[in-house]
Amino acid sequence: MAMLKPKAPEPRALDLAETRIAALTLPEGGWAEPARRDALSRVRDMGLPIARDEYWKYTKPDTLTAVEPTPAALFEDDDAPVFGAFDRLKIVFVDGVFDADASDDLALEGIEIERLAESRADIHWAKDIYGTLEARGQTPVKRPLAALNTAFATDGVLIRVTGKPSKPVSLIYHHKSEASDAILHHVVKVEEGAELTLLENGPAAARVNMGLEVDVADTGVFRHIRAQGRDHERRAATHIFGRLGRESAFKSFTLTANGVLTRNEVVLELTGDDAIAHVAGACMGDGDFHHDDTVFVTHDAVNCESRQVYKKVLRNGAVGVFQGKILVEAGAQKTDGYQISQSLLLDDDSTFQAKPELEIYADDVACSHGSTSGAIDEEALFYLRSRGLQKAEATDYLTLAFLAEAVQEIDDEDLQAEIVERISAWLFRRRAK
Repeated sequence: MAMLKPKAPEPRALDLAETRIAALTLPEGGWAEPARRDALSRVRDMGLPIARDEYWKYTKPDTLTAVEPTPAALFEDDDAPVFGAFDRLKIVFVDGVFDADASDDLALEGIEIERLAESRADIHWAKDIYGTLEARGQTPVKRPLAALNTAFATDGVLIRVTGKPSKPVSLIYHHKSEASDAILHHVVKVEEGAELTLLENGPAAARVNMGLEVDVADTGVFRHIRAQGRDHERRAATHIFGRLGRESAFKSFTLTANGVLTRNEVVLELTGDDAIAHVAGACMGDGDFHHDDTVFVTHDAVNCESRQVYKKVLRNGAVGVFQGKILVEAGAQKTDGYQISQSLLLDDDSTFQAKPELEIYADDVACSHGSTSGAIDEEALFYLRSRGLQKAEATDYLTLAFLAEAVQEIDDEDLQAEIVERISAWLFRRRAK
């Protein structure tokens, strides 16, 4: 039987890419330049996403691919800073620009941290990772915005973890300009037996294209907790690419509240036996809100475990999307893959669109996926109201219970409590609406 040829990019997709590229400047020099030029070629070959693309049919990409960002009104957040109560090494970016005055000294035991913009040598440990994991993640699904990020990222951090730092590294993103357009790219290398907790919070810019590549060596551990900020008009496309070695662990959780358009992509490869990969997300949307989680996990080793746990709470016409896949390669026996995506629709106007997938080429596996969408349990609501709670308060309790499975993917109980507090505050603010 003749092999099917890959579908050629649409002319419009290629034209979009050239228009966007013409408005950007490719950083030159140093160890990253070959990877940037390779990524630029990938963008030109693929084009930028259009609505007709299979993996963009639920999410309109036009505001993410336009030459100029859609202006986003500045948001005054009077809440205490997320993760502010934790001892952490703070690295601050304002509209994609590093803020040295607001950042801590980058020295910490068991870890090396540099900025991408200042790393200009010809030889660097990040050379083997920068753009490499992103390029691997382009098969079988094309991710042109990620390639665009690799090519044109203006800054980011390079983190090499050799031990067990005494505190987390915290990346803080502030949005100060209504027309800001940030492209940031971070690289993390967790050496054998080392551990890192990475925190991220804030809206970053009116529009942001964010990339994170994480290489976890044998027996290494990477933990990631992200809160994407309360700016309502921001637009974001984020990409996480991870590669896991033997007996390693990768655990990532994202909280999203507000934001007119958010597309979070996660692409993970389990390449060493007995590796564990957990990715989870909780999002709350109200009104003009579109949130898309697109996840692809490849099992390519023996006795590995993966979990995808995504929960969305939607009201007043908000839209949630989940596209998740587990691919089990031949030889990846004793795979344990779990995927669940659920939405809680608080009215009849909101929408949840899900596309869960399994593709399995091994015969000794335990893989499952499920997706549900529903309203508040009226019986449970009646029970709580019969105990004296007002309807709005009872609804909040049931919403927290619905999100609990995703939040519990956070290992650290104090960080878990911080996320629950943020969710509770978001729900409380909307009781009067």
